[in-house]
Amino acid sequence: MLHIQTLGGFRIRIGDQEIPASAWTREKALHLFQLLVTLRRTRPHKEQIVELLWPELDPETGSRDFRVALNAIQNALEPDRAPRAPSRVIERSELNYSLNPDAFLIDVDLFDEKLAAAHRSTKEGEAAEHYQAALALYRGEYLPERRYEDWTASERERLHTLALAATTRLAEMLLPTDPLETIRLTRRALDLDPLWENAYRIEIQAHLATGNRPMAIRTYDRCAQVLKEAYALDPLPETQRLIQDLSATEL
Repeated sequence: MLHIQTLGGFRIRIGDQEIPASAWTREKALHLFQLLVTLRRTRPHKEQIVELLWPELDPETGSRDFRVALNAIQNALEPDRAPRAPSRVIERSELNYSLNPDAFLIDVDLFDEKLAAAHRSTKEGEAAEHYQAALALYRGEYLPERRYEDWTASERERLHTLALAATTRLAEMLLPTDPLETIRLTRRALDLDPLWENAYRIEIQAHLATGNRPMAIRTYDRCAQVLKEAYALDPLPETQRLIQDLSATEL
């Protein structure tokens, strides 16, 4: 079973043994495999793959480089495969290629599963555990090595948004019982997106819950500053009310 890590950096293990970078022998083989991981729910045609990875190549050269990269993948992941034996990892249907879903575990799929379990749960404590498990898998952005490749953008943005929403939702759930953990989580959310106003609002509430009014005001001021600089906007009325209510209690 292949264990594939894509969040925070690409790594792949077979059992307990990590495949070294040198095993790929060709950078194009690694690119091809990462593309197949990204498109694992589809069966892209060879021409589509070549166009995505090497748009500058003519069809003949692109087809040749595809075959070389595919062979290098199979040598890296299945070094003991007999010549001409079908691949256990990569499936082919005419000129369409995909990964065999029974051959690998990928952190992104586990992340999605944990979030789905959290959304299905009717018990808040159980949901919080699923959120925590999902966020433990989110070690960073999707395939940072391919940050500037168009074919990774959609998946990267999807996972970023899910991680941001899960972090703030968990922070909100823990606010009544563990405001310090809530603050840690809101800081993590703001590391992901410094303009995520919901995280500021929850952090203000957490500071108030711990009795730290100066930090609540400082957090609001930081929120107001970043929104003004980025969008020339004030915080939403519900965010402003937290400070207005605080000022009213001090009168």
